[in-house]
Amino acid sequence: MSDRPDGPASEAARIARARLPEGLRPETLAVRTAMAPSQHGENSEALFLTTAFVQPDSETSARRFANTEDFTYGRTSNPTVRSFEQRLAAMEGAEGAIATSTGMSAILLLIMGLLKAGDHVVCSRSVFGSTVGLFAKEFGKFGVETSFVAQTDLAEWRAAIRPTTKLLFAETPTNPLTEVCDIRALADMAHEAGALLTVDNTFCSPALQRPLALGADLVMHAGTKYLDGQGRVMAGALCGANKHIVEVFGPTLRATGVTLAPFNAWVLLKGMETLHLRMKAQSEAALAVARWLEAHPAVARVYYPGLTSHPQHELAMRQQSGQGGAVVSFDVKADSPEAARAAAFKVIDSTRVLSIATNLGDTKSIIAHPATSSHCRLSEAQRQAAGIGQGLVRLAVGLEHVDDITDDLQRGLSQLGS
Repeated sequence: MSDRPDGPASEAARIARARLPEGLRPETLAVRTAMAPSQHGENSEALFLTTAFVQPDSETSARRFANTEDFTYGRTSNPTVRSFEQRLAAMEGAEGAIATSTGMSAILLLIMGLLKAGDHVVCSRSVFGSTVGLFAKEFGKFGVETSFVAQTDLAEWRAAIRPTTKLLFAETPTNPLTEVCDIRALADMAHEAGALLTVDNTFCSPALQRPLALGADLVMHAGTKYLDGQGRVMAGALCGANKHIVEVFGPTLRATGVTLAPFNAWVLLKGMETLHLRMKAQSEAALAVARWLEAHPAVARVYYPGLTSHPQHELAMRQQSGQGGAVVSFDVKADSPEAARAAAFKVIDSTRVLSIATNLGDTKSIIAHPATSSHCRLSEAQRQAAGIGQGLVRLAVGLEHVDDITDDLQRGLSQLGS
């Protein structure tokens, strides 16, 4: 977590820290924000692989364990993990951040820290399939009730709020249909009701979107995706005010142990240094692919916020720094759900360059069939409510040449209707 004491520092470390001025741009923060270097003056952040930290004496040990913010035990704190937290907090414009083992564990930490039996959540029904399952099934076991609403219908969000509503949860853009919600409007609505707004910023990352600046109270990340950027490690995080990060989520993390591994944090630190460059390049490539798909005779509809045909295009451009992100989804043309599934499978199975996988955010482009992968554990009614049809294909655009991506898609699309 950021803004916590780092313990005794060498003169070299103090000098290194003093050189970092206020007012740096996000691109610079993504490269430079971290804990001060050790006495050795390393330029790249150090990787601390240790489960415990030796204390100089019993009195100091007692003080540090009582403080809970000094380095004592790997489940509660680690210098490499803290560097990641500080960097992400700086990029999101947050007071602090707390790292978790995965994106889903970040949502688990969110609910366990904030809510209790009898509390109520309003959540978009268009969020990631595992998020729907966590809210609808797992949290319900412990008396936390969730109402699912249309992502873009503010009236439906407002109508779902109850006196017991403590949290609004949104993902924007959504996975996989790239629906965009009005963050500022939802934040105002939540605050009027005495609730908090949490935004899953995984798809955009702070390189494109900063929900806290638009009024959100908390930002959630699956760092597994764009923060890493090369499909190497699992990670999650929550960002926000220290009254939540330190005082609420800190004790819950220590008790539950949903801790980020130091090695994963180190990999994320390296990935975040190129985040802005990757997001810009991948967004530009995704827009080119989306335009190509929109003109293809075998494609029924393309879902991508960067297209002017997208229902929330103008809102997305305002919230997402004028970029559409790197995820494009599309429906293939078909006369029935069975035919649509067969056609989608043909497109996917005909690829030779794209990776058939369920991840996204990688430098390698990834293609998937959401109805049988990311959303396979939802009921058919839940999938239909979320707009996940059998002909839907999701493409997470990487850094290959755009023409090679479209040529790969053409292998299958050219066979449809033949």
